[in-house]
Amino acid sequence: MMQPVAQSTAHPITHPIAWPKVKRSLVAILRGIGPAEAEAIVGTLIEVGFELIEVPLNSPDPFASIERLAKRFGGDSWIGAGTVLSAADCARVADLGGRLMVSPNVDTDVLATARERQMVSMPGVFSPTEAFLALRSGASALKFFPASVLGPSGIAAQLAVLPKETIVGAVGGVSDKNLAAYVAANVRCFGLGSSLYRPGMTAAEVRVTALASIGAYDRALAEAATPAQT
Repeated sequence: MMQPVAQSTAHPITHPIAWPKVKRSLVAILRGIGPAEAEAIVGTLIEVGFELIEVPLNSPDPFASIERLAKRFGGDSWIGAGTVLSAADCARVADLGGRLMVSPNVDTDVLATARERQMVSMPGVFSPTEAFLALRSGASALKFFPASVLGPSGIAAQLAVLPKETIVGAVGGVSDKNLAAYVAANVRCFGLGSSLYRPGMTAAEVRVTALASIGAYDRALAEAATPAQT
């Protein structure tokens, strides 16, 4: 008599918190920003068209910045933290009103906490092994980092084996100057750091870089949507 085959439950897939429906999947990475300047800089970014704001936790007094930003802009924008390395820090960001969790690595405890707190999560990955672990752990999106090392072709090769619905972002060395090459490789989400903001920049200076980034993104998507001439 044949015995029924037991289904494995060793690695259940965790359903993620969905990536937000934003006009442009551009994450502003504000590494080095301080509480005193945060509201002016982020106000400018949101006015120009950014909806996803990341304050890395290795910035000066990051939790104070996140709290201020979440109170002022959190209703209409996705405010959160980057360089989140522990579940405790993830929970603290959520307590302050943060809804976005970005990390440089795949930490299943951090991802579990983000999901429990209804946060959108974007862990850093470099290989298919890390990518599938992140998805199985409930990641909302994947951050291919550093994108400058993988390049558009390296990310495109991994896209071929990932689930079609996966939100894939390129972060690290991406700017308005080379963003189009990644769009041509079917990447539609980007994290923009030093090309967008560097410590000491004024809101007026950030407006210029933000407009350049959004212009490059919109042009690249429009070009990608245009049928090739034969």
